[in-house]
Amino acid sequence: MWNETNNKLYRAFEFKDFSEAFAFMTRVALIAEKIDHHPTWTNTWNKVEIWLNTHDAGDMVTEKDRELAKRIDQVLSLKSGV
Repeated sequence: MWNETNNKLYRAFEFKDFSEAFAFMTRVALIAEKIDHHPTWTNTWNKVEIWLNTHDAGDMVTEKDRELAKRIDQVLSLKSGV
């Protein structure tokens, strides 16, 4: 689940290993580039943390962030076959 705190949407993800985490990040990067809205994120081995907010809107959460969060969730549901 995404949590909204400090004017950011935040979610942490954990994968089987680094390869799965990196594959997830690659899929998210392609989506982010397509919609021209890029996350702040970190990756440490099998963990990925993502923060979303819109810099052009004064670092607030906007519909662009909610849309990217929704698409990131879709990446996960495709991976798990849900």
